Amino acid sequence: MDSKSFDIILFGATSFVGKIATRYFLNEIGLNNQVKWAIAGRCEKKLQQLKQSLGENAADLHLIVADCADPKSLNHLCRHTRVILSTVGPYALYGEPLIKACVENGTDYCDLTGEAYWIKLMLDKYQHKATQSGARIINCCGFDSIPSDLGVYCLQKAAQQQYNQPLQHIKLRVKAIKGGVSGGTVASAIAMFTAAQKDPQMRRTMGNPYLLCPEELSYSTPQPRIKGPVYDSDFNSWSAPFVMETINRPVVLRSHALRSTKANNQLIYGEAVLTGKGTKGYLRACSVTLGLVGFAIGLKIKPLRYLMHKFLLPKPGSGPSEQQQLHGFFDIRLIGLKDNQQIGIKVLGDRDPGYGCTAKMLVQAGLCMAFDITKDELQGGFWTPSTAMGDRLIQRLNQSAGMSFQIQH
Repeated sequence: MDSKSFDIILFGATSFVGKIATRYFLNEIGLNNQVKWAIAGRCEKKLQQLKQSLGENAADLHLIVADCADPKSLNHLCRHTRVILSTVGPYALYGEPLIKACVENGTDYCDLTGEAYWIKLMLDKYQHKATQSGARIINCCGFDSIPSDLGVYCLQKAAQQQYNQPLQHIKLRVKAIKGGVSGGTVASAIAMFTAAQKDPQMRRTMGNPYLLCPEELSYSTPQPRIKGPVYDSDFNSWSAPFVMETINRPVVLRSHALRSTKANNQLIYGEAVLTGKGTKGYLRACSVTLGLVGFAIGLKIKPLRYLMHKFLLPKPGSGPSEQQQLHGFFDIRLIGLKDNQQIGIKVLGDRDPGYGCTAKMLVQAGLCMAFDITKDELQGGFWTPSTAMGDRLIQRLNQSAGMSFQIQH
C-alpha cells in the first residue's frame, strides 16, 4: 500500500457490529475513488468469508490482516490511513495497542467503547502525545454516547439562542426502546465487573461522574442518580435507572467542561428510563430496577456469572438477528430547565440501538472525521463526539443514518 492509501479502515470488521458496519459502509458509500476504505481483522479467513457474503459489489474491497497483539501490524494500518474505526472490544482488554499506534502515527480514531474507566486511563497516558502528533481520538461513537452527547449539544445550542446562556440542568429520559444484546457487549460488562472486583479504587473511579473532566478544573456539584422507581413530574411518568448512564454522563460532562472551561459553569445531568403512569408504570419501574440489580449480582458472583455466561447470555460474535435489528428503534427525550421554563429535544433512531444504529453512527463519525473536520480546525487529543464533530455529524446522522434531532419548544 502507498502512504495514506485509505481514508478509513474499519478494524474488527468480522465482529458482530463490525459486520453490520461493513455492510452499511458498502451499501451507503460503495467502492469508488471518492472514499477509499478497507476492512481489517486478525483472521484472513474470516475476512474473506465476510467479503464473499457481501456479493459481487464487494469484489474490490480491500482486506488487511492486523492483530492487537502485533504492534507492527497496527502501525502498518495507521501509516496507511487517515482514520481508523475500531469495533474490537472489550477495549480495556484489547484497545490500548491501537490507541498507542494511532497516537504515535498521528492517525484519527473512533470507537464504540462504553468503558469510562478505560478512557480515563488512555486520557492520562496519551493525551499529551496525541496533542503533539495531531491524532484526534474520539471514543463512544455509538449508542453510547452519541444520542446523549449530541442531544445535549443541540439543546445547549438552542438554549444559547433563546436565553443567551447555557442550561445548567438537563434531564435525558428514554421514552421507548427496542433492541437486543450481543456477546461482545456482555463481554465488556463482565470485564468491567471483574476489574472493579479486583480493584477497590477502580470501583470508586467508575462511580465518579466527573471522571473524564479536565483535572485542572474543580467539580463539586452533586449529580442526581436514580437507583430505583422515581416519579418524574417533568415527564408525568414513573422512571427507572438507565444502565448506560454510567458511560453517557461522564462523556456529556466532559463535553460541557471542554466547551465552558469554567468550573463554576457546571451542568447537572442525569438519565433514566420512562416506564409510564400509575400503578402499571410503577410496577414496570420496579421490574426494570430488579432486573438490573439481578444482572449486577449475577456478574459479581463468580459461579452465577459462569452459569449466566454459559446458559443465558449471548456468546461472542452473536447478537440480534437482522430482522430484530430492522424492527428495533429508540426514542429519547431531553429537557432543559431554565427559570421555570422548559426547552426540549427528541432524538430518534430507526434501528436496533446497540447494533443497527450504532454501526451507522460509527461509520458516519469516521466519514465526518475524514472529510468534514480538518486538522487546522481540530487539534490532536481526546475529544467527545459533540466537541469534535458537532453540527456536521448531526447533519450526517439526519441525512444518512436514520436518526433525527428535533428541538421542541
